[in-house]
Amino acid sequence: MSWCPDCVKAEPVVRGEMSHLPEGSVFVYCQVGERPYWKDPNNEFKKTLKLSGVPTLIRYGTPQKLVEEECFKADLVRMMFTED
Repeated sequence: MSWCPDCVKAEPVVRGEMSHLPEGSVFVYCQVGERPYWKDPNNEFKKTLKLSGVPTLIRYGTPQKLVEEECFKADLVRMMFTED
C-alpha cells in the first residue's frame, strides 16, 4: 500500500474508470518512490515530468492532467480517458 493517502483514495476511482479507455490504450502506473524521495525537490518526477503533487494522472503527449483530489472524481477521470 502506498504511503500517500490521496493515492490510496484515488486508485479505486481510476481503476474503476479504466473500462472507458479507448481500445488499444496503454495505461502506465508509476510510483514516485518513498516519501523522502518524493519530498526532494530535485527528484526526477518533479524535474522531468514537472509533477507538483500525487496522485497525478497525465494524458501523455497532451497538456491534460488531473492532480491530487481531482483524481477522486470519477467524472473527471472518465473525461481524461475518453476525450480526444
